Amino acid sequence: MTDENAPVRFDTKIAVLLRDDLETWQRLNVTAFLVSGLGTKVPEVVGEPYADADDTPYLPMFRQPVLVFAGSKELLTTAHTRAVSRGATLAVFTSDLFATGHDEANRAAVRAVSRDAMDLVGLAVHGPRNAVDKILKGASMHP
Repeated sequence: MTDENAPVRFDTKIAVLLRDDLETWQRLNVTAFLVSGLGTKVPEVVGEPYADADDTPYLPMFRQPVLVFAGSKELLTTAHTRAVSRGATLAVFTSDLFATGHDEANRAAVRAVSRDAMDLVGLAVHGPRNAVDKILKGASMHP
């Protein structure tokens, strides 16, 4: 007999790393933007649609937790380098994106800066648990 409420240990991890000097609204905004594309690249992380007892339909959500971490600007740069070198599924948010107003401008702002010169304020990564742990080594859980 299985307990349907028992915790599941996933083989993969979804994690967001935020720069520790962001304002609260920035942390929330950056997190939302970073994870928004993950389901399009890795559709298996998205579960089934929801419905309430009245059959009101709701959108599906990730099927596993999203862990949010904080770290210094230097740690973000190191984590980014690790993620790129490991070929991890990765999203980035740079400080330049706070000044843009739409998707096309966001992509142009990222495109305008070389990888090593990006002023990262956040990143999201998905992959095998142990690989994500190595990428985020040194980060702490978001307070």
